Amino acid sequence: MGLALLGLGLARVPVAFGQPPASAVDEISYLLTSLGASGCEFYRNGSWYDARAAEAHLRYKYARLVAADRISTAEDFIDQAATTSSLSGKAYFVRCGQSPAINSSSWLYGLLKRYRDTRASGAPHAGRGAPARSTLVLNQAINRPSGP
Repeated sequence: MGLALLGLGLARVPVAFGQPPASAVDEISYLLTSLGASGCEFYRNGSWYDARAAEAHLRYKYARLVAADRISTAEDFIDQAATTSSLSGKAYFVRCGQSPAINSSSWLYGLLKRYRDTRASGAPHAGRGAPARSTLVLNQAINRPSGP
């Protein structure tokens, strides 16, 4: 993938003008790390990618949007970077194990809600990268729209 980005001239990420608030950075970092550690697959532009490739792709998009000063909240990240392809406009999907694919927006908003609920309750969250069991519970709790 790195070579493909170099070939497209996209390997350089602009210098960021300003970071989102610390709380948003923490939430976005949690979402990205959880996705990368999930063991799930990520569908974009007609192909399935492993969770680590999905995390890398969304980190790249996040960096570009931060550099353009377009990210202030975790919701901004989900809506602008993690829901659809900025090239094709096609929706992204997440598929974990034998569960049906769900749109990435629903998956990430569910994860964000659970993260915030856990923080609000004072209970420790799953830390860097939610365990696979948490991802499966999350998938069971989300209304599953039809996948690709």
